Amino acid sequence: MADRLTLDGGRRITEAGGTLYGIFRSQIGRPRDELQILTVWSQTKRAADAENALLAHDPDVLLASSELLLPTLRPTDTTPLSRQGNYAFRWFATPPENWPEFLDLCAEAWPGFEASYDSQVIGLWQAVGDRSGPATDEVTGAGLQQGVRSLLLTRRPNLAMWERSKLPQGFEEQAVRDKLSRRYDLCDWTVVSTATLLTAGDRPDTARWT
Repeated sequence: MADRLTLDGGRRITEAGGTLYGIFRSQIGRPRDELQILTVWSQTKRAADAENALLAHDPDVLLASSELLLPTLRPTDTTPLSRQGNYAFRWFATPPENWPEFLDLCAEAWPGFEASYDSQVIGLWQAVGDRSGPATDEVTGAGLQQGVRSLLLTRRPNLAMWERSKLPQGFEEQAVRDKLSRRYDLCDWTVVSTATLLTAGDRPDTARWT
């Protein structure tokens, strides 16, 4: 099914004016038969319409839920992902008064995080409230949490480095970890899952994402 969505779904997304940014298979935190998919649009697209373009009522999809997102600090372009690795999807719910400080901590901590752990921060998107599927779910906290809901996507080369990044070594790594941990003090809620990017070989700021 992933190959079919990559080819046929990607074609339908392109014909509708969007780009298939990445398809990911769950590793930790979600069922192994679950896919997480990101698409990008140059014009505003309702979450349900983007979902329909991608899936086209695929009979093998038992349940789908999509959400409209806007990029914040990153990404700065819409080039589809191509590097294999372990991708962590982390959702946050942040009280509005804490959101500016949350963004500042991310901007300060990301360069040190990337340098210390051979890892990359792919993007931080803000949910705008337009979504399809169930009114509430435990994955994104939609309908359950108030304030600013955001999705952080990071890449590590493998699960071993994902574990390694939780155990800082030395002053510099501890300083990075302290800044990252401070974000949790500002949030009401967070949840994380990890996934592997599926590629074809394995086969701008105003963009709208689902």
